[in-house]
Amino acid sequence: MKKDAVIPRPAGRRGGPTLAAADAAKLQPILDRWAGVPGSLLPILHDVQAAFGFVPPGAVGPIAAALNRSRAEVHGVISFYHDFRQAPRGRHLLKLCQAESCQACGSRELTANVERALGCRLGETSADGAVTLEPVYCLGNCAVSPAAMLDGELLGRVTATKVHRLLQQARSAR
Repeated sequence: MKKDAVIPRPAGRRGGPTLAAADAAKLQPILDRWAGVPGSLLPILHDVQAAFGFVPPGAVGPIAAALNRSRAEVHGVISFYHDFRQAPRGRHLLKLCQAESCQACGSRELTANVERALGCRLGETSADGAVTLEPVYCLGNCAVSPAAMLDGELLGRVTATKVHRLLQQARSAR
């Protein structure tokens, strides 16, 4: 074999992950809606995340094909924007501010305490699937740092005790 010869890939790797038929049927109307619309990658990804709760890895190939882009380009956009999830999130979403004002008021210690309590780190979901813990870099609530947001509700002067109580309430309410 010549040194510059291309080595063929193993069969099955070329297309990447695939979607189940039901999920592909759920994806197709989204792709049809945005067909031919310039600059539609972000709106497609938002719609896919709204439909599935995250952007499934198996959706990357069909999205890329519909837009005449590479899977790498689509994946690059998904991984660049923090709001796009590549795995399902927990039933509850806790965002802890990591900005300077909150750090000065104890957000690092708060984050470490919450990570220990949930058994997961920032960017992960607890093993029971109840809570996804995400970093955020300013909630605009600096006057009452440290700040957090639980399921869209802005919280100020957050303590570990307060967060644990709120999470316990959220978990029991399901």
